[in-house]
Amino acid sequence: MSTFTEQLKSEITRLAKKEVRAETKQLKQFAALQRSENAALKRRVSELELALKRLGKAQATTTADQPEIEAGPALRFRAGGFASLRKKLDLTAAEMAKLLNVSPQSVYHWEIGKSRPRASQLPAISAVRKMGKKEVTERLSA
Repeated sequence: MSTFTEQLKSEITRLAKKEVRAETKQLKQFAALQRSENAALKRRVSELELALKRLGKAQATTTADQPEIEAGPALRFRAGGFASLRKKLDLTAAEMAKLLNVSPQSVYHWEIGKSRPRASQLPAISAVRKMGKKEVTERLSA
């Protein structure tokens, strides 16, 4: 009787392995397909990132060129020139700061060259540069 049960067990095991192999074969094929699709998508993403990087660089150079053309003469800043302007107008750092709508500390840092004014502040400095002493005192008293 033991040989019959052994044969039955071995036959059941063989059939079960056969069924499992058929199921796992489909899963393996699906997994391989997914891996190849993932690899293709990764390649596509890296290509698009490179293209985006190239476009960003091209746009940055184009954008950098445009303000020079539109703005006309570029406004420059020199720490020594700013300090001499303040002295020429006979202003304190606090008064100059009030004219430019900045802090006195900013004026001090600009004069010693520790920092530079923002591009948005350069037009105001240019406007003060064109003023005389009378106009400056009128502005400060108002």
